[in-house]
Amino acid sequence: MRTVGTVVRGIRTPIIKEHDDLIKIVVDSVMNASLNEPFTIKDHDIIGITEAVVAIAEGNYATVDQIALDIKDKYKDGIVGIVFPTPVSRNRFSLILKAVARASKKIYMQMHYPEDEVGNHLFDPDLLEKHQINPYSDVIEEDKFNELFGQEKHIFTGINYIEFFKELVNNEDCEILFIFSNNKETILNYTKNILVSSVHSREKLKKYYQETADISYGLDDILNKSISGSGYNSKYGLLGSNKATEERVKMFPEHGEKIISGIQDKIKELTGKTVEVLVYGDGAFKDPVGKIWELADPVVSPFFTKGLTGKPNEIKLKYLSDNKYAKLKGNELASAIKNEIKNKDQDLTGKMESQGTTPRQLTDLIGSLCDLTSGSGDKGTPVVYIQGYFDSYVD
Repeated sequence: MRTVGTVVRGIRTPIIKEHDDLIKIVVDSVMNASLNEPFTIKDHDIIGITEAVVAIAEGNYATVDQIALDIKDKYKDGIVGIVFPTPVSRNRFSLILKAVARASKKIYMQMHYPEDEVGNHLFDPDLLEKHQINPYSDVIEEDKFNELFGQEKHIFTGINYIEFFKELVNNEDCEILFIFSNNKETILNYTKNILVSSVHSREKLKKYYQETADISYGLDDILNKSISGSGYNSKYGLLGSNKATEERVKMFPEHGEKIISGIQDKIKELTGKTVEVLVYGDGAFKDPVGKIWELADPVVSPFFTKGLTGKPNEIKLKYLSDNKYAKLKGNELASAIKNEIKNKDQDLTGKMESQGTTPRQLTDLIGSLCDLTSGSGDKGTPVVYIQGYFDSYVD
């Protein structure tokens, strides 16, 4: 009997630059790791590649000027109402705001409070009670916000984002007025030129403003095609983009399908084994200290091979041990549970024996595992190799 279940390895690769042969780099790195560690490549192993290196290799970048061209074309009078920017971040949002400012003369920016859609706090939420503020109904304008919360800084970054964003916009010779309200209707009191800037609530918000505003777009409508030679993402536009330089953003990858299929085919050619491959971005987990929900990308995995479709269909071993087989122990208990696994229904949805398992998409679970493994810093492992993920107690 095997004594090890799922094994996850971060795979070191060379530093990946624009127009590198990513398929060759990933395959060579995995094959070299399998020889050096060593481990044997098997059917149903999983290779994860972070979306950043996929976008870098395909050269999917855009400049602030190129984004500004698209903004200027859509908001011709130079007034833009940005609604619910997510996340409130230098890395994710600062260059988008810079581009809007470069294309505009006035910005009204309505922000969620006390935190944005994914949990980035503008201030300590306990201060709401201290100042007798009801976040479900109260609108706080900029002067009042500065009076009450102007000294507050982000728990991890140490940044006062209102000051940071205001200076960034003013440096582009543009005015900005911040409005703090959780009511989507509030922005319409200031402008009816709307740019929905949230990630996960964007579809519902866009539908509302299409009926109530004069101009309504989302970030997924900006750079969803190439502008003046820019990179783009046809499905998500600027969503999932990251700061590359002070004047350039890296877009969410556009052409990942050929990468995942190319890696799968090459591994099959070299080893005779069929591995699954996915491109992953942010994991879908929440930090219990900073209260940040990590997922600031539009999806965890934008590209994956067909073997990663669906959800787990697993039995809760603890439930069987504590209930149906409560009187069994040792080999007798192990044998009974193995028999349950071998004969389980193909769809355990709603069954008691599956309660407490994880009813989520495989790609969300595996992508989160990859993101936690590779991190976003200096580990140098943009590729993750997973073995035994689909194994069970009977293997």
